[in-house]
Amino acid sequence: MSLTEVNLKNKLKEVFGYNQFRGNQELIINNIINGKNTFVIMPTGAGKSLCYQLPALSLPGTAIVISPLIALMKNQVDQLNAFGVNAQFLNSTLSKSEINKVKKETLAGEVKLLYVAPESLTKEETIEFLRSSNISFVAIDEAHCISEWGHDFRPEYRRIRGIIDQIGNLPIIALTATATPKVQLDIQRNLQMDEASVFKSSFNRTNLYYEVRPKHKTKKQLIQYVKKNKGKSGVVYCLSRKKVEEIAELLRVNDVKALPYHAGLDSHIRMANQDAFLNEDCDVIVATIAFGMGIDKPDVRFVIHYDTPKSIEGYYQETGRAGRDGLEGNCLMFYSYDDIVKLEKFNKDKPVTERDNSKLLLQEMASYADSAVCRRKQLLHYFGEAYEKDCGFCDNCLHPKERFQAQNEVVNALKAVEQTGERFTIEHITAVLTGLRNQHVSSYEHDTLEVFGIGKEQDVQFWSSVLRQVLLSEYLEKDIENFGVVKLTDKGRNFIVNPQPIELTKDHNFEQEVKEDEENEQSQAAAGHDEVLFDLLKNLRKKLAKEKNLPPYVLFQDPSLKEMATVYPTTKEDLAHIAGVGMGKVQKFGKPFLDMITKYVDENDIVTAADVVVKTTVNKSKIKIYIIQQIDKKVDLEEIASSKGLTMQELIEEVEHICYSGTKLNLNYYINNVLDDERQEEIYDYFMQASTDNIAVALKELGTDDYTEEDLRLMRIKFLSEYAN
Repeated sequence: MSLTEVNLKNKLKEVFGYNQFRGNQELIINNIINGKNTFVIMPTGAGKSLCYQLPALSLPGTAIVISPLIALMKNQVDQLNAFGVNAQFLNSTLSKSEINKVKKETLAGEVKLLYVAPESLTKEETIEFLRSSNISFVAIDEAHCISEWGHDFRPEYRRIRGIIDQIGNLPIIALTATATPKVQLDIQRNLQMDEASVFKSSFNRTNLYYEVRPKHKTKKQLIQYVKKNKGKSGVVYCLSRKKVEEIAELLRVNDVKALPYHAGLDSHIRMANQDAFLNEDCDVIVATIAFGMGIDKPDVRFVIHYDTPKSIEGYYQETGRAGRDGLEGNCLMFYSYDDIVKLEKFNKDKPVTERDNSKLLLQEMASYADSAVCRRKQLLHYFGEAYEKDCGFCDNCLHPKERFQAQNEVVNALKAVEQTGERFTIEHITAVLTGLRNQHVSSYEHDTLEVFGIGKEQDVQFWSSVLRQVLLSEYLEKDIENFGVVKLTDKGRNFIVNPQPIELTKDHNFEQEVKEDEENEQSQAAAGHDEVLFDLLKNLRKKLAKEKNLPPYVLFQDPSLKEMATVYPTTKEDLAHIAGVGMGKVQKFGKPFLDMITKYVDENDIVTAADVVVKTTVNKSKIKIYIIQQIDKKVDLEEIASSKGLTMQELIEEVEHICYSGTKLNLNYYINNVLDDERQEEIYDYFMQASTDNIAVALKELGTDDYTEEDLRLMRIKFLSEYAN
């Protein structure tokens, strides 16, 4: 063992606490120490950071680390500082005095790693400062951002090579967790690193479980999933900042310690939320896909994509946040083709090439979601890695879909690729097979081919699935030079001449699956509530109402009792979320009902539905708070309605919702102006004696000549506020 090797091993143990290197780490580190350009393709969680951190400590001077993620910079700098390493970052979150301090320490040779955002790097003053510093090498993290064929293209990344040349003749290490063969080629060309040593690790994360579910009652599914993993760290990715805030709030009201994380948050809040997640003061972070997280937390146990990602690269990188310690890592994606359509709309203002590339990436994403083939096999193939067998550890392997004999279909699909000259995308080939005379097909005269319309009995989705499955089985291959184009392999040419029996798998039909789920739910709903418990609760209500000298409906109405007899609430919180209950009523009448339900559940060994009752965040919660505050201030109801653009009827509906959820409201100041004491008393007496609080029944009984519907509804609110809340 050479002296360098001994020193590296010592530093590895002394600074980072590891006894040995993983995979190609040692070869990569030696390569950069020897001043050679290095290109590293290594999956998330496999130890990429160490590949530039250790050489930075071993070489004199400061290593520049170019990173697009402010979150990752902070995270890595904090970690290195904790190890006793002087690492700093330069980005938009720093004040002028903080920037000057970092520059001063760097020029003095005290900083070993300086993390720089690409935007900061392009500034002339930054280039001048780096020219004056002793730079050991440049690390380009998230190097896929260089490629316009990649999932997270950033134009400023394509300027990096020119800027490095201005700073000096420096060795470069480019690193990425997601590079298809096409993207790899583009990165090397742009960085003028064709001669670089390339170190490519397997993309297979064996501990990750991949699952795709249709978007159906997604909030309910999300809450069930997170509650099943209570206390575990997780990340939920959403498409927009608004959705991030909404889902974080949804999780919070369902007793999950969750925080939002997106670019629109104040940087101090964002960092505080990140720290809370890292320090386990928060279990779940909800983040935007676009902004990314870049958080190096080893024990993230689940990653959920609430919305469909923009590309397989993005999906792979984000799922890679899970199980970085090699232990449990669950990756769940909620998929809807509507998300793909929405994302395509976002791309409409991009330049043509970028828009076309984005569309191809979205098609790949949709095909991955719809496909019933082993998820791991699909992911690895996408990144140019062969995986022969099925993994047995994804939703498609554990719940296989129907297979069918497809010899003729495969021959026809391969012939279509051959007859169109091996120069077209899957989308074009499916158009030819289904006999679609679009402008593209006609302009190339592909509507005159023997294979044109040969597969018109099946739809585009079917042929797309066939083509993708034969691509996985290496009858076709992707053309690295031409993005999206597929070509025949020798295996494919041979199959056309000598076809063999071959089985393919039918894709998911998520729309059908959702329909079946809904039918099951409807049949369960038709089966209804627990009649025995409902009768027990009704008898209890009658007994208690008699004791309190109140009509039974004042305690709880029949729909509320039916819901109790369906979901079996056994805690105050669960009972408060039954329709028409609320915490006010729980405090006043809830205990005997909870005692009865708990006893019934225990005696009958019932598995309660408490884990599937989702507490919802009311979108109108702000308006409700406003209404309560205004009523407390005795503001005229017409004025409250007008200030919020509501009709009087809409306002009364809002007030009724507030009242039914158990909040006491004092409307005397308003009612006294519209109804005299005698008429109020008559309505009061009616509601006290009535078996129902139905307004139509009350109007019939009391007479429409004397009272309006509005009068009775207001008096019902007053009555329930005084007796029920």
